Amino acid sequence: MAEYQEILFETKDGVVYLTLNRPERRNALNDRLIGDLKVALRETGSDAQVRAVVLRGAGKDFCAGADLSQLQKIAQASILDNLEDAAGFAELLMQIRRHPRPIIAAVHGRALAGGAGLASACDLVIAARSASFCYTEVKIGFVPAIVMAIARRNLSEKRAFEILCTGKLLTAEEAERIGFINRVFDDDAFDAEVERFTAGISQLSGSAISLTKSLLYQTDAMTFDQALQAGVEMNAIARMTPDCRQGIDKFLSKS
Repeated sequence: MAEYQEILFETKDGVVYLTLNRPERRNALNDRLIGDLKVALRETGSDAQVRAVVLRGAGKDFCAGADLSQLQKIAQASILDNLEDAAGFAELLMQIRRHPRPIIAAVHGRALAGGAGLASACDLVIAARSASFCYTEVKIGFVPAIVMAIARRNLSEKRAFEILCTGKLLTAEEAERIGFINRVFDDDAFDAEVERFTAGISQLSGSAISLTKSLLYQTDAMTFDQALQAGVEMNAIARMTPDCRQGIDKFLSKS
């Protein structure tokens, strides 16, 4: 297993917990943290024993967005350097999207700017009741450009415009109500609920979830006809998996 400097890597019953471990900086994103996450995602994506991945933060917050040093760096960088830097974060979000296992963001405290984008890029988002989400970029004259691709797919156009262009803070309950996150749990039971929720996901067919995730995100750019054809092809592939054949045999034996 790789050695990490800015994250904690823990495994429990087939679930990998990746913890952003910069609590003194509210888990703000820097090159090293982003690099650690990329390595961990590659490692877990190639490990057949991994059933699910949970992304969470150490300390009081999930993630406060870009680190101050990162902001200072981009303010002084050339256009080519900034393109390379931005592409690195986009690559991380794409890795989450293409990862074969379900990735669950467990958000407590604040998820701000790139931190909100990181959480929303995960397949599922669960939050403590006191958690909050905010795209703060516009408040410093910046654009939530990369994370917009995720927000626009999670929300209606009007909702996306409101939270991206006004820097509106979303409470966990409002975020759940508008479909930005999946579940809200009480703070005092949050860790236990994260384990319970993830255990339920990890017990499902790994191949079925992996293929479903792949097809779901592929259809983003497809026409209706293309999506149906992709569904036909995936349907045929799924029928050939051991999980499906065992599941059908089990179902028929009960009939």
